[in-house]
Amino acid sequence: MISTDSKVRLLRQPFEPVRICSNIGNAYEVIAPYLVALLKSKVFIASPNSDHWVELSYLHIALLEAISVATKGNAKRSRKS
Repeated sequence: MISTDSKVRLLRQPFEPVRICSNIGNAYEVIAPYLVALLKSKVFIASPNSDHWVELSYLHIALLEAISVATKGNAKRSRKS
């Protein structure tokens, strides 16, 4: 996905929770705007209530999908092939 498209979606007001899916199958849920930082060439994603985080290059973002606030689960999920 183009970095500008990702930035526009993540900066939208009011914030809409999203799942960021990478091109290797990992998925990261961003449920609040303070859990993500948009850098020049990558996005920093923090997991809520923990010290876990990941940096993901914009080039590796395959999909941004909306999630409902009621969705529960881990901040990081891996898909099995």
